[in-house]
Amino acid sequence: MQKKLAPACIAALLGAIAALPAAAQEAQGNWLVRARAVYLKPANHSSPVADLSIPSDAITINSKTIPELDITYFFTPNLAAELVLTVPQKQTVTVQQSALGGPVDIGTFKHLPPSLMLQYHFMPTAKIRPYIGAGLNYTRLSSVNLQVPTVGRLQLQNESFGFAMGAGVDIEVAKNTYLNLDVKKLRIRSAVNMNGVQLSTVKVDPWLFGVGIGYRF
Repeated sequence: MQKKLAPACIAALLGAIAALPAAAQEAQGNWLVRARAVYLKPANHSSPVADLSIPSDAITINSKTIPELDITYFFTPNLAAELVLTVPQKQTVTVQQSALGGPVDIGTFKHLPPSLMLQYHFMPTAKIRPYIGAGLNYTRLSSVNLQVPTVGRLQLQNESFGFAMGAGVDIEVAKNTYLNLDVKKLRIRSAVNMNGVQLSTVKVDPWLFGVGIGYRF
């Protein structure tokens, strides 16, 4: 009888161990929502415009702090999908050097840059939970109001698709509540046109440094 019971006990024990991650996942909840303040720091690379004596990297966009909402769904304790959202952000465009001198502010535009990323969480049940992620960014440009004095109005390409990657850490501060630190790199680019002719390509490619609070349910 004991010989028959031993394999059954071992099988039951292994089954219980295998169920632990799923039980822990259910106890924590599959959803994690974070609110962050994010500092957006553009790379500000651009091609030259010889006719206007604008050198390389002279077309720049301002850095700023923006609000961000993050919705994360955990498929397993380690694997999750993260949707990063904000509201349309107004940016100022400056030409640092040109035939008109510089720097000269030439106007503003708005951009909406949601990202969708797949994440891996290294220690999903620890107090300190680091993660990495990669995915896709889509940026929609609107409300373009750019004009070079004495030259004419400028247009921007309406859409940009590019990679998104990042890393961060969730630090448990109370039950289901976390302090979040996060950094991301996005690929955002646009053509600068005048009267249907492309003058330059601007590579915004920003870094985003975020701090916020999260709740898991």
